[in-house]
Amino acid sequence: MEASQTKDFYAILGVSRTASPQDIKKRFLELARERHPDRFKGEDKQKAELVFQDITEAFNVLSDAVRRRQIDAELSRPANQRPSDNSEVMRVYLNRGIRAYKEGNWLEAATQFDRATQTDPQNVQAWHHLALTCVKEERWNSKAQEAIERTLQLEPQNASYLKLAGKIFASGGMAARAKQYYNDALKVGGPDAAVRKALEELGGGASAGERAAPEKGKPSLFRKIW
Repeated sequence: MEASQTKDFYAILGVSRTASPQDIKKRFLELARERHPDRFKGEDKQKAELVFQDITEAFNVLSDAVRRRQIDAELSRPANQRPSDNSEVMRVYLNRGIRAYKEGNWLEAATQFDRATQTDPQNVQAWHHLALTCVKEERWNSKAQEAIERTLQLEPQNASYLKLAGKIFASGGMAARAKQYYNDALKVGGPDAAVRKALEELGGGASAGERAAPEKGKPSLFRKIW
């Protein structure tokens, strides 16, 4: 979805804009049965979860008379006259995601953060939160990789983001990439015991340049150990 577009909930459900509340409910139940995540496995299940979230959101919006009127008004405007500033919408998605994350509802959190990134693709916080959430489910590792790489495109010199990238790629079995990110984290943020340990577990220490730099306040013996 483009940042300037209003989501067409009618198209998501596949109903006309004149559909009655009963028609909308009937169509939602049909789609819910067809697209319920329990009917799928593997990557198809993950896609079905996102689709299910979309159709549920569409049903909730179109079942609310006030929100439906707002959507109708937006869709009636020419595309070039619709509001282009979606910062408030992005913040709503971001706050919903943070709340769901704190509650341990990873799917809801990931869905909301994903919507935040779609609404504002340049928001580094949204991408970072999406990466953090996707780490919680092993089957979402590819999405986590995509999110953290986008995060680093927007803010490459952030040691915390680089450390998370190392963790994500290590979890995905991509040791070389993980080591690269961990070493970059050391270059940007300086000595870090957690990063050292992660590198040791991957079967390799820090880069030569990092090994040559002793920790501040540590005796020279630590240079040899590191």
